[in-house]
Amino acid sequence: MPAELTSKRYQVQDLSDAIEFCFQQGWTDGLPVVPPTTERVQAMLAAAKLDAKQQVAFITHRAVSVTAEKVAVNAVMAGCKPEYMPVVIAAVEGIADPAWSYHGPGTSTAGAGVLILVNGPIARELDVNAGDNLFGPGWRANATIGRALRLVMRNVIGSRPGTLDRGTLGHPGKLSYVIAENEADSPWTPLHVERGFRPEQSAVTVMAALAPHQWYNQLSSTAEGVLETLCDHIRISGAPMAQPNYMIILAGEHVRTIAGSGWTKADIRRYVFEHSQTPLAHLKRHHHIPGEIKPGDDTKMRPIVESPDDLLVVAAGGRAGSFSAYVPGWSSRKASAAVTKEVRR
Repeated sequence: MPAELTSKRYQVQDLSDAIEFCFQQGWTDGLPVVPPTTERVQAMLAAAKLDAKQQVAFITHRAVSVTAEKVAVNAVMAGCKPEYMPVVIAAVEGIADPAWSYHGPGTSTAGAGVLILVNGPIARELDVNAGDNLFGPGWRANATIGRALRLVMRNVIGSRPGTLDRGTLGHPGKLSYVIAENEADSPWTPLHVERGFRPEQSAVTVMAALAPHQWYNQLSSTAEGVLETLCDHIRISGAPMAQPNYMIILAGEHVRTIAGSGWTKADIRRYVFEHSQTPLAHLKRHHHIPGEIKPGDDTKMRPIVESPDDLLVVAAGGRAGSFSAYVPGWSSRKASAAVTKEVRR
C-alpha cells in the first residue's frame, strides 16, 4: 500500500511551471529541481521501507524533527533514484548524531560542507564514484545523494545562506560532496571496517569538512617521501587548535608506493600525526594564538588533530597521476566529529 503523505500539495500547469514554482518558494540550491510528485515521493519511501511519518532524525539544536517523507521529498528534488534513498537516510542520521553536533558546522562562518564517504557493497551497486575525477562531476549517485542531504539541511532544518547558514566563503562541496572508497583496489582495511562495521555491511561516514586540498609528488619512491610532501602541505592548513578530523585521500600511484613500502593505514596515521605538527612559538609569533613566546615554545609542538586515530585514511581516486588530497575538518574536536552510520535496506 502506498505511503500516505501529509505534505502540502500545489497545483501547477506543467513541468516548467513546477520547476519555476520551486525556485519561487526558495526550495532550490540554485539549480532546477525535479518536481516532487506524490508517486515519486512514495517510490522513495518504498525503496527505504519507511513510513512517511517515521522520524529518521531529530536536530536537537534546532528542535527539528526530520521525517522520512521530508527526506524523500528532497531526495526527489535532488534527482536521486529511489535506490539511493537508504544512503541519504544514513547521511541524515549522521548529521543528527550528537557527536556531529549540527549547530556548529551548520551555522559557522567557516563554511563547512558535509563530506559523505560511502563504503561497502552499496557503493558498487549504486556506482558511487571512487576513481577518476573523484571530486568532479559525471556520476549521478555522487551528485544527487550529496545534493539531497544539502536540500534537507536547507528546506527541513533551515540552513539557508544568509540566515542560519552564515558561511563567509563556503565552497562547492556545499552543493554536493560525496565519494566512495576504492575497496576493490585498496591494499588496506576499508574505513567503515576500521570504525567497527563488517566488510559486507554498507555504511556512510559524514564529516564537517572544508574543501579538498590537492598535493603532488611524482619523484619519491618510498612511503616517507610521499607522506612528507603531504605533511608539508597539511601543516600549513593546521589551525591554532586541533581539528576534529582530517581525511587523507590517497590515489592510485601513491597507494602503490606507500603499500609497496609495507605501510598500513595505522603507519600512515602515525607518521602524518608526528610530522605535521607546528612549533608553539611559530603559532604565537604569527598571531595564530595569543600569548608571549616562552622558553621551550620552539620545541613544544601543536598537532593538527588530537590523536592519530582522528586522521581518516581513504584509498580513492584515479589509478594514474601522482596526485592525492587531504580534507580539513571543521573547528575543534569537541565541536564536531566524523560519524559513521550503517546503510539499512
